[in-house]
Amino acid sequence: MEVTTGKILGIYGNMITIDFEGSVTQNEVVYAIRGNVDLKAEVIRIRGRYADLQIFESPIGLKVGDKIKFTGKLLAAELGPGLLAQVFDGLQNPLPALAEQSGFFLKTGTYLKALPRDREWDFNPIVKTGDILKAGDTIGTVQEGIFTHHIMVPFIFQGNHTVVHVVPAGKYVIDSVVAELENTKGIREKVTMVQEWPVKIPIKCYSERLKPTEPLLTKQRILDTFFPVAKGGTFCIPGPFGAGKTVLQQIISRNADIDIVVIAACGERAGEVVEILREFPKLIDPRTGNTLIKRTVIICNTSSMPVAAREASVYTAITIAEYYRQMGLHILLLADSTSRWAQALREMSGRLEEIPGEEAFPAYLESVIAAFYERAGVIKLHSGLTGSVTIGGTVSPAGGNFDEPVTQATLKVVGAFHGLSRERSDARRFPAIHPLESWSTYPGIEGKEYLQFAHKILRDGNDIAQMMKVIGEEGTHISDFQTYLKSEYLDSAYIQQDAFHEIDSATSKERQKYVFEKIVEFLRATMVFEGKDAARTFFMKLTQLTKDWNRLPMESDEFKKVEERLNTMVAEITNHA
Repeated sequence: MEVTTGKILGIYGNMITIDFEGSVTQNEVVYAIRGNVDLKAEVIRIRGRYADLQIFESPIGLKVGDKIKFTGKLLAAELGPGLLAQVFDGLQNPLPALAEQSGFFLKTGTYLKALPRDREWDFNPIVKTGDILKAGDTIGTVQEGIFTHHIMVPFIFQGNHTVVHVVPAGKYVIDSVVAELENTKGIREKVTMVQEWPVKIPIKCYSERLKPTEPLLTKQRILDTFFPVAKGGTFCIPGPFGAGKTVLQQIISRNADIDIVVIAACGERAGEVVEILREFPKLIDPRTGNTLIKRTVIICNTSSMPVAAREASVYTAITIAEYYRQMGLHILLLADSTSRWAQALREMSGRLEEIPGEEAFPAYLESVIAAFYERAGVIKLHSGLTGSVTIGGTVSPAGGNFDEPVTQATLKVVGAFHGLSRERSDARRFPAIHPLESWSTYPGIEGKEYLQFAHKILRDGNDIAQMMKVIGEEGTHISDFQTYLKSEYLDSAYIQQDAFHEIDSATSKERQKYVFEKIVEFLRATMVFEGKDAARTFFMKLTQLTKDWNRLPMESDEFKKVEERLNTMVAEITNHA
């Protein structure tokens, strides 16, 4: 067997150039040997006998001439039962276990197994000797929290395999051999409950890829009603710093109609990551009554970590999401933020001396972002089950400029755009999603006729508000002033939600349809006022009463009473002529 050897020729930040002899694979994992410590790195470019590596650790202490150790393997994620409720870094090291071993200051060159080796799982086989299987087919199951975790034929297996042996039901650790399979060439392979898969290669063990059409209910009215997301679809949340991206992501992950949440905190400030780690274990899951962390996987990579690990964290997260999708589950991946990932790509591209694109980002930025979002989708498995991965990425454009390359590259591939507005955020309007700048290509829960009318009210109201800044309220006709007040009423009473109120923070599909159609009915009414003060007073009272209505249980008598009061208020000023 050929042995590849290499040594360091140059070090430029977290990029290392090496001279090697033998064969090297693109994206192969290698280790730079610093004394008695091995530092993990990845081959990102090969030029003849030279190769460039991005190192996932601090390169301090490395020197020219240090040796390189080759693994012959691509950067891969470890997949198996025990991933849920875990917090990993970008290389899938379990951070709590790492902290337990190293203390508060993590040592470089320390790599741990992602999954606990000593935990026993109740394995139940569902195949028998002689069955024909292929990659992705289920051999047996274990119970992981509220989910039935499928132990599958490794995705790397090619063609059909015959079951030669399968263990009986019982308790096993993940490294136990649970089955033995034989391929068509007579070669036998042992299968355990854990397998590895290269993170930069999509998992494609399914029979069909389906078009995302089913709405993903987030229980956020502006999203579900105005700018819906589909299960298996993609969306992005661009916005300036401090506009509420992280809060919105937390609320979506808590209330969305999905099975598992995967959070990729990519290049975030350490304070924000600490907030995620502190908040998630305390968030109560409305679906189970337990904490949300029990059906969540968090990949943490702070801005203080090496930039190369940002890229690894994004791909590790999507690989874990695809793995659970293979079990017929619906996964939501939230990547926060893809801008920091793009900055890491820019840094590496500069060090590789590539020809820069717009704003010095690499020329291939668009294709990299597109390839990432294309890993979302709805699939039909060989078993007939369907699973989905929905990807929501936040973008942090400097100064809130949506024309910058990362935002524009993202807009070309996503199906929904939820643009956050600094103006709305400063005005304490939550969610701060701008209703006139956002859009969606997915079908929602509401009819087109209602939506077109509501969008027109919002547009007209915004135009009149801009006009009033010039000519003043006194120069505005009463009919235009009414339209402006109606748009403000729609915004305040329906689009905005109280994130701290148990009922108002999460609105069901049925309630959204009922309340939205009622509000549109009010907005369509021809109202007559004696003057602008009377109109303003009326809409202030109507807004407050509707907000109170939003906080009442839909099944309660109080809900019906407030609805009657709203009807009466509108009827009293409506011109029926």
